[in-house]
Amino acid sequence: MMNKDEAVQKLATAGRLSIANAEDLYDSFFPKPVVPQYVADWYEEHKDDFEIKLFQCICEAVENYDKDLANDFENWLMSEELEVIQTLVNMHQFGYEVEEEKRYRISMPKARNRKNHAQILCKEGDKTFWCGEWYRFKTKFTCKELEDADLGWVFNCEGIEIEEVE
Repeated sequence: MMNKDEAVQKLATAGRLSIANAEDLYDSFFPKPVVPQYVADWYEEHKDDFEIKLFQCICEAVENYDKDLANDFENWLMSEELEVIQTLVNMHQFGYEVEEEKRYRISMPKARNRKNHAQILCKEGDKTFWCGEWYRFKTKFTCKELEDADLGWVFNCEGIEIEEVE
């Protein structure tokens, strides 16, 4: 079986196309799966021995799976909703893209500073804090970033406004 690079070369030669046009044509026939970051991380760690590692992972998950103790990848692998094996195989054959995580701006609109600015959750370096003069700081966070900073509670707190941002 031909890999992607070989197929692109063959398309370019047979169709008298540039490599870029042949890659675009190939990608239109075989769209890349879009996966969460934790799936891409697992794949990158195991792609050199993909078939063996996938088989081992499935066997271990079937024997020892506990939803409460499993990591995100194991839960994804064992989910009934997704065609996970096909997705992993397609990643191996055609490449993949990582889905963009939603980002949020978190504010306390009723807590105002002396200039009457709402308090916005900010980050600078390794410090996360509330600030009314937020324009100089990072103010967009993924769910994982908030959870890692022990701030997952903001999603369930009255008085906190959460805005999905680009």
